[in-house]
Amino acid sequence: MIAETDDVFVTFEHMHNIPGWGARPGFCHRGARTWCAQYGLDWESIVRAGGIPASMLIATGDAMAAALVDYARSQECGNG
Repeated sequence: MIAETDDVFVTFEHMHNIPGWGARPGFCHRGARTWCAQYGLDWESIVRAGGIPASMLIATGDAMAAALVDYARSQECGNG
């Protein structure tokens, strides 16, 4: 699990490619938009920025967010 102080920026590419969350890799925008609303994250700001800092995702305490951050970290480190 990634620490809350992690500076990784989780991008749409990470969201679209994370394996293991359905028949196809990645999260769909509709589901991500709904998920953001559930946790009070501003989807429009995320869209404009192209992603979200890992610390904001970890702060939700959600297992899906933690998995996404772990995946983004593995891609940034070249381990994916």
